[in-house]
Amino acid sequence: MPRIAGVNIPENKRIEISLTYIYGIGNALSKKILDELKIDANKKASDLSAKEVNDLKSFIEKNYKIEGDLRRQIMINIKRLKDIGAWRGMRHAKGLPVRGQRTKTNNRTVRGNVRKTMGSGRKPAAAPT
Repeated sequence: MPRIAGVNIPENKRIEISLTYIYGIGNALSKKILDELKIDANKKASDLSAKEVNDLKSFIEKNYKIEGDLRRQIMINIKRLKDIGAWRGMRHAKGLPVRGQRTKTNNRTVRGNVRKTMGSGRKPAAAPT
């Protein structure tokens, strides 16, 4: 199982898909990386040579912020927004949608599926026998 940036990528999948298991690399960036390194995107991760794996490791670590560094950067950005008292920072602190979504309905995923109204999520009354 090839290990890139501290993440074991799955061997049985195409390398194009396997790279997306790394936090910070999506489909588009995966394709771009493989094009730059001239590695066939349809090749399975287990079929990569040691040289190709090392090239991938060095290229990704040198050119992109991924995994822990990226998570840390995002946390710092959110903390900065909270510290300066920005509207977005307040929304992050309260656990509400940040990007202008409506909150009268449809924000359960951000709030952790909280059901506060009387009728929502209740089990139907048992039928008399």
